[in-house]
Amino acid sequence: MTIRAPETASHSSMVRVALVDDDPFVLTALRTYLDSSDRIEVLSTFSNGADALAFLRRVRADVLLTDVRMPRMDGLELLSRVRQDHPGVAVVVLTSFDDDQAMLAALSASANGFLLKDSTPEEIIRAVLAAADGGTTISPTTASRLVAHHIRPAPPPLPQVTAAEQAVLDLLCEGYSNAEIAARLVVSEATVKTHVSHLMKKFSVSSRLKLVVAVHHAQDAAR
Repeated sequence: MTIRAPETASHSSMVRVALVDDDPFVLTALRTYLDSSDRIEVLSTFSNGADALAFLRRVRADVLLTDVRMPRMDGLELLSRVRQDHPGVAVVVLTSFDDDQAMLAALSASANGFLLKDSTPEEIIRAVLAAADGGTTISPTTASRLVAHHIRPAPPPLPQVTAAEQAVLDLLCEGYSNAEIAARLVVSEATVKTHVSHLMKKFSVSSRLKLVVAVHHAQDAAR
């Protein structure tokens, strides 16, 4: 699931990325994935958060992609330090553990993504690009757990939704991006964005993630 903020970065500019993971094989794989995108420049790789933080003091990066569990300085501490010292750097957290507490801690610290290491190269690339544009990406499995177990607002009444909006909503709840929804419904991406905006107003929410949560609760209340 990707929650996109209004775009702030130019699509023509390269997204500058630093990678952090204590497993050299994972670092090599991540670099290979990101190097395959003509929109991403991998600046450097690091085996621990302390070295990555020192690097960010000298070199401007757009996105930091970091593992959670590492020696010396783990990914959550690194996230907190980056938020404090380098607020302009987006942080995507990547882990091999589907750890609810790590996910909640990362999102509470305003991470721009939480992905599992079994995510596809395309999913990782999309998450990095979304982070550079101010969006937030959560692995679909993790998003489902977040909705089911951790986010429990009072269920709103089910508003009137048009057939076109319902088609967009169904795909949105399955974790598809605006571009993917547009391709599946054979409409323009601008049309999808308009439907999503109308749906957010109807459900009185301020983000795509909150929209999905509100829909789940409204549907449960209507059963």
